[in-house]
Amino acid sequence: MTDPNASPPPADATAAVPTVDLGPWRSGDPGARAALAATVDDALRRAGFLLVTGHGVDPALRARIRAAAREFFLLPAAVKEPYAARVGGRGWLRSGAEANGGAEGTPPPPDLKESYSFASYEPTGDPAVDAEWFLPNRWPDEAPGLRELVETYLTRMRELSDELLGLLAVALGRDEDFFTAHTAHPTWGFNVNWYPGTEVVGEAEPGQFRIGPHTDFGTVTVLDREAGRGGLQVFTDEEGWRDAPHDPDAFTVNIGDLMARWTDGRWCSGRHRVLPPPPDVPSEELMSLVYFYECDPGTAVAGVDSHTYLRARLDAIAVD
Repeated sequence: MTDPNASPPPADATAAVPTVDLGPWRSGDPGARAALAATVDDALRRAGFLLVTGHGVDPALRARIRAAAREFFLLPAAVKEPYAARVGGRGWLRSGAEANGGAEGTPPPPDLKESYSFASYEPTGDPAVDAEWFLPNRWPDEAPGLRELVETYLTRMRELSDELLGLLAVALGRDEDFFTAHTAHPTWGFNVNWYPGTEVVGEAEPGQFRIGPHTDFGTVTVLDREAGRGGLQVFTDEEGWRDAPHDPDAFTVNIGDLMARWTDGRWCSGRHRVLPPPPDVPSEELMSLVYFYECDPGTAVAGVDSHTYLRARLDAIAVD
């Protein structure tokens, strides 16, 4: 029964987070491309977020990754422990291993989630760079179907991210290869984030979230998410926190700190958080597929070394 005294759910941020169909962009029509670029520019100035349709990534692939990953997450902690990793590494992040709000400068409670993390692995030939940024991924034996599914997905994410960077370059008034000139051998990260209910992570402390308030660190983030009461919220100066609009066919795309710097602050790095398990549905379980795209190591972005910045941000959210 609905509580008549309960506060209404917050409005979503649909006005600030438009849906962008890549079909007109791919058509090559100059007018359609220009109109789309203008929409993107406005959205990234307001909230740093877009919904992207027409991307062509099979929804069945995303569903199969979730199913395979869930088999792993439901295993006892002792079975998962050999795959444990630190933030920015490759492997399992237990609940409490990460506190994204730490990137904003104030130590928050740790995040109420588990993740399995993958990252860039194809070596560049530079031993120092490879030792830090291009290491082998770890594939859990207990989820034997996961590797093929994830590697297929990662190929699609790399292609889509470069396409989005081309669109963003035009939206910024630059040549289409303005950003992709720096993604010949980029770093990236990919997290499968599992948000179980309170029976797994416990009751949320004051100020504790599934993911605390933060901005991402790279160029673009491509998120495949599930709708939920304890789901994604985005922040705008005009409206504060609002539930992120959701379309099961769309990817939620936001820009990170490097992209905001690259535009000299024209676009804002999308601030967001993921709410804790809702009190009225404490057993709610969600899973997100999150692809973080970056750039080539050594790229200078507004006078800052991209990967020195990225390492500092990753260290800031790790719970030692």
